[in-house]
Amino acid sequence: MTGGMLYVLLNHSPRNTAWRSAYRLWNISSTFFRQTEENLPKQVDDLGSQFTEIFIKQQENVTLLLTLVEEFDFHVRWPGVKLLTSLLKQQGPQVQQIILVSPMGVSRLMDLLADSREVIRNDGVLLLQQLTKSNAAIQKIVAFENAFERLLDIITEEGNSDGGIVVEDCLLLLQNLLKNNNSNQNFFKEGSYIQRMKPWFEVGDDNCGWSAQKVTNLHLMLQLVRVLVSPTNPPGATSSCQKAMFHCGLLQQLCMILMATGVPADILTETINTVSEVIRGCQMNQDYFASVNAPSNPPRPAIVVLLMSMVNERQPFVLRCAVLYCFQCFLYKNQKGQGEIVSTLLPSTIDATGNSVSAGQLLCGGLFSTDSLSNWCAAVALAHALQENATLKEQLLRVQLATSIGNPPVSLLQQCTNILSQGSKVQTRVGLLMLLCTWLSNCSIAVTHFLHNPANVPFLTGQIAENLGEEEQLVQGLCALLLGISIYYNDNSLENYRKEKLKQLIEKRIGRENFIEKLGFISKHELYSRAAQKPQPSFSSPDHMMFDHEFTKLVKELEGVISKAIYKSSEEDKKEEEVKKTLEQHDNIVTHYKKVIREQDQELEELKQRINTLTSQNEQLQATVTQQVSQIQQHKDQYNLLKVQLGKDTQHHNSHSDTFQMNGIQTEEVSKLKEELEEWKNKHELLQGQLWEKDSVIEKLKSSQLEMGTTEQSSQTSRSGGLEHNNELQKELEMLRSQIQLQSAEISKLQIENQKLQVMSTTADHVLGDSSARAANNSELEGQLEQEIKELKSEVKVLSEEKESLKQHLDSSSSTVAILQDEKSKLQQEVAESKKEQDDLLVLLADQDQKLSALKMKLKDLGVPVEDEDDIESGDQGDEDEDGDEEEQD
Repeated sequence: MTGGMLYVLLNHSPRNTAWRSAYRLWNISSTFFRQTEENLPKQVDDLGSQFTEIFIKQQENVTLLLTLVEEFDFHVRWPGVKLLTSLLKQQGPQVQQIILVSPMGVSRLMDLLADSREVIRNDGVLLLQQLTKSNAAIQKIVAFENAFERLLDIITEEGNSDGGIVVEDCLLLLQNLLKNNNSNQNFFKEGSYIQRMKPWFEVGDDNCGWSAQKVTNLHLMLQLVRVLVSPTNPPGATSSCQKAMFHCGLLQQLCMILMATGVPADILTETINTVSEVIRGCQMNQDYFASVNAPSNPPRPAIVVLLMSMVNERQPFVLRCAVLYCFQCFLYKNQKGQGEIVSTLLPSTIDATGNSVSAGQLLCGGLFSTDSLSNWCAAVALAHALQENATLKEQLLRVQLATSIGNPPVSLLQQCTNILSQGSKVQTRVGLLMLLCTWLSNCSIAVTHFLHNPANVPFLTGQIAENLGEEEQLVQGLCALLLGISIYYNDNSLENYRKEKLKQLIEKRIGRENFIEKLGFISKHELYSRAAQKPQPSFSSPDHMMFDHEFTKLVKELEGVISKAIYKSSEEDKKEEEVKKTLEQHDNIVTHYKKVIREQDQELEELKQRINTLTSQNEQLQATVTQQVSQIQQHKDQYNLLKVQLGKDTQHHNSHSDTFQMNGIQTEEVSKLKEELEEWKNKHELLQGQLWEKDSVIEKLKSSQLEMGTTEQSSQTSRSGGLEHNNELQKELEMLRSQIQLQSAEISKLQIENQKLQVMSTTADHVLGDSSARAANNSELEGQLEQEIKELKSEVKVLSEEKESLKQHLDSSSSTVAILQDEKSKLQQEVAESKKEQDDLLVLLADQDQKLSALKMKLKDLGVPVEDEDDIESGDQGDEDEDGDEEEQD
C-alpha cells in the first residue's frame, strides 16, 4: 500500500491526488507511531517499529521518500519530512545506512535548511538531528555541506540566546555534529566559526527576568563551547580552539558573565565549568584569567572571589564543585600560577595590614574549618598547587600557622598531621591524606620533615594494623600509601627512620601481605574508579566526594612501585639508588640537550626573521642605489651640458677687464690652484736636489771603482757586492727620474688647467658654480654609495650562506612531501579504477535490464503470458479490496 502511494506521488499525478496520497501515508504512519508513544511500557509487538521494519525492508521505499522530500510543494514535502523523521526515531541506524548509500541522499536533505518556509526548515532541523545521531560519516557529510554556516545564520536570525525553541534545536544539531568528531571540530575552527559564537554571550547589564527558554539556550551554548575544548579531545585541537577563543574575545565575554550579577545559578555554574576548560593547560588564557578582577570595592581577583564561594558551606554543592574544577584547571600545567598561590602563604608575602584576603589564607581557612566538605576542597586545591613542582613543595615547609594565643606557631605540615591524628570525619581525613601524599611524593626533604615528628610513623602503623569497618578501609589504604611514600622517597638522613628500619617495622607491626592488601583498598574502591574517568569532579552528593582525578594518577603510578619497594632488600635498594642517580644524570643531560635545542630553535627563528628583515632592507637599499645612480647620471649629463655651454661662451667673449667681477669660479679658487702649483714646484725642486745628491754619489762610486780596478786581483765577493750596490743605485736613479718626469708632466697639466681656468673665470656663468658644487657632491655620493654597496655585498654573502643551510632543511622536508605525493597518486589511481569498475557494473546492469525487457516483449508477442511488477502490485491491491468487502458483509 505504501509503495503504491509513493508511486502515485512520484509519477506526476494531479496535484490534489499527490498531496492527498502524501497526507494519507503520513496519517497512517503517525497513527502507528502515536500508539507506540502512548504505550509507555515497551511491548514486543510495537506497531511503530513493525511499520518501520516493513517500510525499510525494501530500500527503494526510503529512496522514493528522499525523492518525495525534494518536491517543493508544501503538501508533499512536509509530510515526507515528518515521515522520514519518524522512521529515523524508530530504526535510526538502519535508516541512516540506507540514506548514506543512496545517491546524494544526505545532500538532498540539506536543502531543507534553505527552505523559505519556516515550518519545513524547522522540521528539517529536527530531521537532521535524528539523522546525525551517533554516525560520524553522516556528521562529516552534513558538516561539509555548509551546515555550520546555515545553522549559525538561523541562530542569528532568531535572536541568539533570546531566540525560541528553534535556536535550541539548532544548538542540539551543532552538538551532534561536533561532539567526539575531531574532523568536524577542526573544520569548525578553520572556518572561523568560533568567532561567530561571541555574540551569543553578550548579555545586557539588566540580567533580571531570564526566561526558561533563554536559560536553556545559553546552557546549550556553553555546552557547545565545552565540546570544542573538552579535555578528552586531542591536545593540539583543544589548544588551537583555546587560543582562538582568547583572540576573538570569547573568553573575555565568558569572564564578564562570571563576574556579572543576577545570573541564574545553573548558568553561573555552567559558565564556571566552561571557563575552566577554556583555560585548562593554556598559559595565555590562564594568565588572562589571573588578571580578571571582580567589580567590587576594592577590586578583588576573580580567583579569590571564587575560592570564597568554594569554602562557604552555604553555597550550592554543584557551584562549589565547579569552583574547585576552575581552580584545578587554572593550576593545570601552570607553574607560574602555582607559585603565585603558594607565595600568598609564605611569611614574606603575607599582607600585615589584613585589609585584603589572599587565596592562600582562604585555603588555610577552608583546610581547618569545621565543614568537612570545605576541608576536602581546600586540601585538593592545595594539592594541585603542589602538583609536579618540587620547588614549591620545599617552600611550603616554611609556612607557619598560629594555632592559639600564647602558643608557638606550628608548621602547616605539622598542623595537618595533628588534625589527622585527632580522628575527624572520614572526608576530612581523606582530603588531608591526599594532600600529604601529593606533598611528600618526589620530595625527600618533605619526607624528612614528616618523619622528624616521632608521632607520625606510630600513628600510621597503628591505623594500618587495626581491623576497622568498610568506611575506615579507605583511610587505612591512604595511610599505607603515605607510609610507602615515606619509604620510597626516603634519603636515609634520619638514623631512626631509614628505609630498612621502616620495612622491619612494617614486617613486625603489620605484615607485608597485610600492608599490600590495605594499599590495594584504594584502587578497588568504587569512588576511585569514578574519579579516574574524567578531570571534572562530578558527584551525586557531598558524601561521595572522596577522590580527585589527578590523585588517581598518582596512586596508579606509585602503587606498584611501593609494593616492590617493601619486598626489596638493602642491597637492592643500594643498586636502585645507583640506578636512580644514573637516571637523574641522564635526565639532566637530556634536559640540557633539550634546552640547547630550544635555544637553537629560538636562534633559528631569530635568524629567519633577521634574514627577512635584511632581505627587505637589501631590496630597499638596492632601490635607493638605483635611484641615486640615475640621479648621478642626470647630474653628470647636466654637468657635461654646462661644460659645452661654457666652452661656447669663452669663444664669444674676449674681454678680460671684469675678470674678478663675473659670477662663476671665484678668485679664491684661482688662488688655491696657484698655491697648489707652488707646492708642486717646491716638490720638484726637492726632487732635483735629491737627484743631484744621487749623481754625486754615483760619481764617487765610479771613481772608487776605477781605483779598485788598478789593484791586483781584488776579491770576487767585493766585486759582486759593489756591482750589486751600483745596480741598486742605478735603479733608484731611474725611479727618481721617472717620478720627476711624471711630476713635471702633472705640473705642466696643472699649468695648462690653470691657464684654462683663468680664461674661463673671465667668462664663467653663475650656473658653473652650481654645477661644480653638484659635481663635488656627486663624487661624495659616489664614494658613499660604493662603500654601502660593499657592505651590502658582504651581508648578501652571509645571507646566501644561511640560505644554503635552510635549503638543505627544505630538501629533507621536500623528500618526505614527494613520498606522500606518490602515495596520494597511488590512492587516486585505485579510486579511479574502482570508479571505472562501478561504471562497468552499472552498464552491465543496464544491458541486462534492456535484455530482460526485450525478452518480455518477445514472450508477449509469442502469446506467452508475462506479468509485470505493476500488474502484480495492482492485483495484490485488488485482492485486499475484495477481502475487505467480504469482511464488511460478514
